[in-house]
Amino acid sequence: MTRPESRCRIVLLAILALVLSLGGCASKKSSDGPPRSGSSVSGSLPPDAVPREEPKSRYGNPPVYEVYGVRYSVMNSSYGYKERGVASWYGKKFHGRKTSSQEPYDMYAMTAAHKSLPLPTYVRVRNLRNNKSIVVRVNDRGPFVDNRIIDLSYSAAIKLDMISDGTALVEVTALSYDDPPPSAKQDVPTRAVTTAPEAPHDVYVQVGAFGDIDNAKRRFALLRDSGIDGAFVHKEEGRSPALYRIRIGPVRGADDYDALVNKLARIGVTESHLVTN
Repeated sequence: MTRPESRCRIVLLAILALVLSLGGCASKKSSDGPPRSGSSVSGSLPPDAVPREEPKSRYGNPPVYEVYGVRYSVMNSSYGYKERGVASWYGKKFHGRKTSSQEPYDMYAMTAAHKSLPLPTYVRVRNLRNNKSIVVRVNDRGPFVDNRIIDLSYSAAIKLDMISDGTALVEVTALSYDDPPPSAKQDVPTRAVTTAPEAPHDVYVQVGAFGDIDNAKRRFALLRDSGIDGAFVHKEEGRSPALYRIRIGPVRGADDYDALVNKLARIGVTESHLVTN
């Protein structure tokens, strides 16, 4: 018969194992990087992941999990997911280790880690600065760092041309096979949407959209008086009444974006998103 203290020890070990498996690439340190051979993949780069319908993994999909004291919720569906933010990448330190889905991490495959999308999910990742675009399969959890929305494999990062910087401003769109909710039955499924290539363009942080010009002026004055440079009012033409969007930029990269988000938080502006011109 199992003693009470032994049962407690078993439960604690089980909980620890679950947290470690969900952590995925959470413990990425500066010792991570490209393979010893250098910053390029030997031979040709792998093709993009090919989206296909897959069942949800038995692992890495709890309703809620916690890492570093922060609770995260896993989405029931990837349908309609689109987000802009900062992408990072992980490499040799995790090569061969188990991902949150219990698949071995392959730095040369086209995969990624995400905090909340169901595992697996296929997503298109577009570099907002150079407009390069890739498709990857999300099979891991992370990155658990402020402002980071996706952690890409080494090969995926090369294809987006973000190895040297380590991060990139990106747009992530789910290529979903999930059924739309009842309210969206008339919508075109995300997986069917294609976009024509665009030229590279500047990236800005938008911190408000106002129908009243006086409200827009007040938000602009708050930014100016707080020492935040590069703010301007963008009037959206062709609308009645007109819409005034407050934007800052252009933002040159993830470091600029991080610094700007921190400045905005200090003056109480917590709602912002990335836009392109």
